[in-house]
Amino acid sequence: MYLVAIGVNHRTAPVEVREKLAFGKAGLSTAALEMRQLPTVRGLVVLSTCNRTEIYAAVTELDKGLAAIRKYLCERAKLEEQEASRYFQSWTCYEAINHLFRVAAGLDSMVLGETEILGQVRDAYETACQLKTGNGVINTLFQEAIKVGKRVRTLTGIDQHPVSVSYTAVELVRQTFGGHLQGRTVLVIGAGEMGELTLKHLVARGVSTVLVSNRSFDRAEALAREYGGEAVRYDEFFDHLDRADIVISCTSATHFVVSAEKVRRAIGKRIGRPLFFIDIAVPRDVEPAVAEIPGVYLYDIDDLERVVLESMEERKKAARAAEKIISEAVEEFLKWLSTLTVIPTIKALREKGNEIKEEELRRCLNRLGKCDPRTEQLIRSLANSIVNKMLHNPITRLKDYASKHEGHLYSKVLENLFDLEPAGETIIWEAGKCIDTSEKTERLAQSSEKVR
Repeated sequence: MYLVAIGVNHRTAPVEVREKLAFGKAGLSTAALEMRQLPTVRGLVVLSTCNRTEIYAAVTELDKGLAAIRKYLCERAKLEEQEASRYFQSWTCYEAINHLFRVAAGLDSMVLGETEILGQVRDAYETACQLKTGNGVINTLFQEAIKVGKRVRTLTGIDQHPVSVSYTAVELVRQTFGGHLQGRTVLVIGAGEMGELTLKHLVARGVSTVLVSNRSFDRAEALAREYGGEAVRYDEFFDHLDRADIVISCTSATHFVVSAEKVRRAIGKRIGRPLFFIDIAVPRDVEPAVAEIPGVYLYDIDDLERVVLESMEERKKAARAAEKIISEAVEEFLKWLSTLTVIPTIKALREKGNEIKEEELRRCLNRLGKCDPRTEQLIRSLANSIVNKMLHNPITRLKDYASKHEGHLYSKVLENLFDLEPAGETIIWEAGKCIDTSEKTERLAQSSEKVR
């Protein structure tokens, strides 16, 4: 069994290709169930977002498994092989684990350290559990990826530095008002896309009252209705300035629409309450002299973009720390994965020991004839103890060797020495890399001298 991943993302494919491979909720279930039936596939999870569609799978044959999934995706998206070669990316074993952990941590996102992807990874895993398309290895891989994503954000704070203009504006406002916005009122002047996005963030952070003013009153009413607010006529917004704690201005005007003089007159009734202006317009809507008024704060687009650049640098520092956390997590997962290579051998060894024990117990008890229950129990306990102690060191050492170079060879030697026949599929793993099963026998012969 091998771990693989294949798909497209924002780094490898343009949106017109990604959207062909995007799965809706119903489509994702159908696709996951169909791919689970592909040759050599033993378990899979489908991660489908606006920026990526990636299939993570456990397969019994590396090349055949990847080819089967790739073919399915091409047929579904109606992609020619040449296109697939250009846009598809695949990862195997160590690379697949490392890639998923980086995805969950937000290090492979369009916006470095973004938080939404962790929820999407969790949703993908939960969907696989509901559909029963995963298996023990894939399920454990995603459980660990979710833990790693949480750990990275907790230990590095990578998502605590705002990197979009709208989000940055909201964070600056929040800091000015002592970290919370409950009970605050926001006035939006000009209902453009950036203003609406900033308004959305403010409402999510607890702003309770929304006022919207726009040249088109219908547009103001529509936006106000969407956020449970009140529409204000464009030529009357100064009359409502004393009600606002935060003003977002993003009109398409070619001149200042908010002058310092009018702001001074409007805030006379505020009695010391601070007023926060976010000027996202280009050209600017708010006269710079507004910032000189006591109790008034002004951020324009240059201020916000400067903070964004500083935040991005902080995220890059956090990302470097995150890479170390991920590297350690991958190594831990590899150790666990390596133990799976020896589980069939360990199981067969224990079964062999138990068979011998039961056979010898029958002989012993038959020779003794009828004996009291306490004596029989003592004999059975003695036999169990001898077998367990005899097998303890070989099993412990075998688990230790599993994660070392050519560790799988120790399993083979043990199988030969004890004439074992392990049952079930095995993950072939060596030093964090996949081993082609066709090479296994040849490499065993070449390395037998090293094992001795």
